[in-house]
Amino acid sequence: MKASSEQAPKQLAPLLRWALLGVGCVAIILAVIGIFLPVLPTVPFLLLALACFARSSESFYAWLRDHDHLGPLIRPYLQGQGISCATKLKAISLVWISIGFSVLFLLDVFWVKGVLLAIATAVTFYLVRLPEAEER
Repeated sequence: MKASSEQAPKQLAPLLRWALLGVGCVAIILAVIGIFLPVLPTVPFLLLALACFARSSESFYAWLRDHDHLGPLIRPYLQGQGISCATKLKAISLVWISIGFSVLFLLDVFWVKGVLLAIATAVTFYLVRLPEAEER
């Protein structure tokens, strides 16, 4: 019998595998829609799909990573190169515009406003700390 460090990764239950594949496919659909609608973030949905595929299907993972149109959007992040300054500014602006609009005009519950503002602050902090990729 092999030592535990040499064993192959544990197989996922079929239901979990199919659920991850489904979430990954939905995330790709939302990412593609996000290419055309500036309100939907493209790269986070692609990264979600990539994470789902990494656990459920090596072939889907490789397909997305190496895709001619979608792959270049996520490869710099995967290689630790970060994102461009322009992309950071766009993402931070969209986060604050959408959450700011929600807090000012759509929500009445004070604690929900506070949670959204905390999320916007955390996302902004995360994006600012990401390494900056060279402009292409």
